[in-house]
Amino acid sequence: MKTLTFADLIAQQTGFAGEGRLTDFVSRYDGELYFGDRLNLNRLARQHGAPLEVVYTPQITAQVQRMIGWAEQARAATEYPAAFHYAYATKANFAAEAVQTALAAGAHYETSATADLIIAHGLWRQGILPADRLICCNGSKEPAYRDAIRNFRLDGCETVIPVLDDLDELHDLINTPAPIQFGVRERAAGNRDGRHPGNDRFGLTTAEIEQAAELIANSHHTLVLYHAMIGSQIEDEAHFLTTLRASIENYCRLRQRVPTLRYFNFGGGMPTSGYQLTFTFDYQRFLSRLMATIRDLCAEYGVPAPELIGEFGRYTVATHSAYLVEVGSVKEGHAGQPDWYLVNGSMMVMLPDTLFVSGQEFVILPLTDWDKPVRPVRLAGRRTCDSDDIYPRPEQAPLWLPATEGGLVLAIFGIGAYQQMIAGRGGAHHCLTPEAARFIVEERDGRLSSRITPQQDQATIMRLLGYRPQPTALPLTLPFRQPVRPAVLPARRRMRERALSV
Repeated sequence: MKTLTFADLIAQQTGFAGEGRLTDFVSRYDGELYFGDRLNLNRLARQHGAPLEVVYTPQITAQVQRMIGWAEQARAATEYPAAFHYAYATKANFAAEAVQTALAAGAHYETSATADLIIAHGLWRQGILPADRLICCNGSKEPAYRDAIRNFRLDGCETVIPVLDDLDELHDLINTPAPIQFGVRERAAGNRDGRHPGNDRFGLTTAEIEQAAELIANSHHTLVLYHAMIGSQIEDEAHFLTTLRASIENYCRLRQRVPTLRYFNFGGGMPTSGYQLTFTFDYQRFLSRLMATIRDLCAEYGVPAPELIGEFGRYTVATHSAYLVEVGSVKEGHAGQPDWYLVNGSMMVMLPDTLFVSGQEFVILPLTDWDKPVRPVRLAGRRTCDSDDIYPRPEQAPLWLPATEGGLVLAIFGIGAYQQMIAGRGGAHHCLTPEAARFIVEERDGRLSSRITPQQDQATIMRLLGYRPQPTALPLTLPFRQPVRPAVLPARRRMRERALSV
């Protein structure tokens, strides 16, 4: 009987033949993995070692442009008469390279707190955030957030749209001398389906929306946007549309009385392919069905179809980053239990969603040894002493990875959204685990360029905690090889795959 290898396992799960594109963000050629069909991850591991975070921003551009393309096709198919606007929800990843890449690809801007609006204001002043882009300000607005909105508007930005989360925000902002375009967030959408507890605290009740509309109508401001946010990573297309339908009808009823309403923001929730090799979701079909539903309901209510806004956070950035980690040691599991692959890092620091999101999955692929037999394993952080520092969680099935006694390098994908924002960048992490070096790849005028941020050193961590680092004979950084040359797909590969210098 043939021994099951990792290549066999992937073929059984996905039908992948071993060469070419495995997903929309990872490929394999000549036994080596590539990010975005262009960046050789095996070569990066050989050159720079592990742990290493690889940031590949062209993937963000691809995500934005694909969704905009699908929306245009949906508009044509349904003859939807109004525009579609792609907004990046910056809370998913505030890193400058992520935000600026999304903007360059055509995204509008969605903020959730004071800090990201201040970032938007700075980018707007620099011309990086174009003057014609919408800035949708969501979330509960403390005084500093409201001040930031007011200052942004008084600085001349006409496209900043505070989306009201409670009436106190309106009572404050309505005194702004410059006219403001307001939005309202529907509270009922927050947990209409009972699947997103915690989301129902956001927004206004129907009665509060009526009060807001009346107050705005009697001022020099205008009400332009209606926002309905269902939840996150919604892979059930029918459920997504059914849940939104009530919000669309509420928009139509309000539009009958408020002629300035022009945007329907269906919020986030668009799923990403970054967490499962077998993921499927027909984005164009979903957008076509959404547009057809809105078009038909607006016709029933006798109101014009609104311009649509989608807020894409996880979808935009989840697949643009990966961690390379090395299995430093293997420990045999208890009888009948999977073995432990101890990696040179911390799972709970690198992947905090494994603690916070029930059933969270990540795509994990070995860079080598696809021809070796697989064994059931769980990963554990070798740089902590914590029983929670494992993946998958005890209630989840183990991973099946090539057998190794150590040295196997794994690529963990889907880490570009929320992981670092939750864990925090530049801080002191659990068990003082240092942050991995970051290898950042960007594209300018069709050419790839790269830069590297060194691994966080222990002296910096000590200072963050109030200690004065003392001279020591031991190195203050963990071993890390210096960069030589970045790795891009060789020109000899295939004509459709271009080699770009970095």
